Amino acid sequence: MDTAHYAKAVLTFSDGTLRRDGRPHRVLAGSLHYFRVHPEQWADRLLRLAALGLNTVDTYVPWNFHERSAGDVRFDGWRDLTRFARLAQQTGLDVIVRPGPYICAEWDNGGLPAWLTGTPGMRLRTSHGPFLDAVGRWFDELIPRVAELQAGRGGPVVAVQIENEYGSYGDDQAYVRWVRDALVERGVTELLYTADGPTPLMQDGGTVPGELAAATFGSRPAEAAALLRSRRPDEPFFCAEFWSGWFDHWGERHHVRSAASAAEGVGGILDAGGSVSLYMAHGGTNFGLWAGANHDGASLQPTVTSYDSDAPVAEHGALTPKFFALRERLAALGGDVPPLPPAPADPPLLAPRSLEVTRRAALLPALRSTTEPVRAPLPLSFEELAQASGLVLYTAEPLLPPGRHELTVTGLHDRAQVFVDGAPVGVLDRETSSFTVPGGGVRVRLELLVENQGRINYGPLLGQGKGILGGVRVDRRLVHGWTMHRLPLDEWGPRETAGAASAAPPDGRAGFATALLEVTEPADAFLALPGFGKGFVWVNDTLLGRYWEIGPQTTLYLPRPLLRAGENTLTVLELERFGDHLALHEGPGLGPAEEYVETFD
Repeated sequence: MDTAHYAKAVLTFSDGTLRRDGRPHRVLAGSLHYFRVHPEQWADRLLRLAALGLNTVDTYVPWNFHERSAGDVRFDGWRDLTRFARLAQQTGLDVIVRPGPYICAEWDNGGLPAWLTGTPGMRLRTSHGPFLDAVGRWFDELIPRVAELQAGRGGPVVAVQIENEYGSYGDDQAYVRWVRDALVERGVTELLYTADGPTPLMQDGGTVPGELAAATFGSRPAEAAALLRSRRPDEPFFCAEFWSGWFDHWGERHHVRSAASAAEGVGGILDAGGSVSLYMAHGGTNFGLWAGANHDGASLQPTVTSYDSDAPVAEHGALTPKFFALRERLAALGGDVPPLPPAPADPPLLAPRSLEVTRRAALLPALRSTTEPVRAPLPLSFEELAQASGLVLYTAEPLLPPGRHELTVTGLHDRAQVFVDGAPVGVLDRETSSFTVPGGGVRVRLELLVENQGRINYGPLLGQGKGILGGVRVDRRLVHGWTMHRLPLDEWGPRETAGAASAAPPDGRAGFATALLEVTEPADAFLALPGFGKGFVWVNDTLLGRYWEIGPQTTLYLPRPLLRAGENTLTVLELERFGDHLALHEGPGLGPAEEYVETFD
């Protein structure tokens, strides 16, 4: 441990023991991401973590959430990290900050901005000069704010993480040391640590000499403790992420972990004398288009809108059986934990009801109306269009000779609905990117509505582009002469949404629809779209998120602060097939469940 650097640190360690102000201490933390919880609900969720028996909250900081376009860095409103940290302090919680610059977190692009990862020649998470320069500029904005919040300056921040699970990605040790030095140079004096999986490969790649090496895992705590202590005998055992639940992908089952299994795992960490952070203590929601994606080597796995993660505090703040099982286990520590505050009541919910739907503008005419098209000889990617998320409508008019022809899209990321002369003819994805079309010796209007389903947040494909990255062929011949309509849905305000919804008559198939929700007293709700296929929902002026009939998620969490007393407008952009009505349900619909415990086999 660098004693000179840590002269002012509140958390220190020696002889395998973690200390707070010189006294033996355990970090009993839980992850709660301010960017996944409405700011008006931060205080409530922090109180629930304290009632769980935790003494610390940890949060990532997603770079792309704060700097959506290069140079426009914001820390206001939903991005007010300082306010979140001060609320935690008022609740009696210490704070651990995990600034990345890469965070994974099942968050779009692992928190890296699309404008950065789309830069030609960029080499992410390495000592590549342009990458370090960009990180340095971001850290110039972020880290002094974190430094001001440190415990040594009267704030709640007691530790800061160096990068994030780097040993699962690479072995550029100079880069990880650069990140550590960048934190110190900008004022971090509290405890620094790395967090990596509990294998020699991962610990070799991600750790830094002289800084605490923590582990992330969901099982076999005794084995993880033995590995870390064999490598760093003077360091305390710290599980920086204990996976007490898991996230979900579209088209899979809802992952759960029993309360007994989670409590047993936490108990194993505590019995080994360790500190722990529950991932997640409260998961929250991937509002808007912030959900990321994984890739299993064969196909893209986009993450659902809910980030409930089967956490002890549910997506809407309800206290689960897992909450009480873990609370009982933590309370059993006795002297290590102050008397627990009472468990709060679950937040109220709106009564179930059905909402009549008014079908509005047809899909393609509405989308064509939103912006002036961009023209190019070949399709442009999202990055070339300076667009991070949403949809792009690609249009060309190829001449199709008589007979049937194979239409092939090269480098499709991620999903395209194909229309010929306005009629839907197929859906393509990364794995199924060709089909046959009939020709009659005339030009046709070929349109591909391409959806970015979430940027990959983990693994070697981090930073991949979106849209059509290659070209479109009819048989062996490339199609030239494209127009592209940018549709960055998460950047739309009420003017764009209302304008698109009223831009054309309905056609009964797909497009925009609206519903009115009358509320006397705002409260949380769960919104279902029975019969609808795939699309997006706005609540008043806020993009709530994606829905998709393939599940597992069948309801979207609608937080109380997004509603107002009186009339509220719900706007739906349906890509495939309208349903007859919307519905408020009495609870979450997260889909058929399966038990899942992550291991490193």
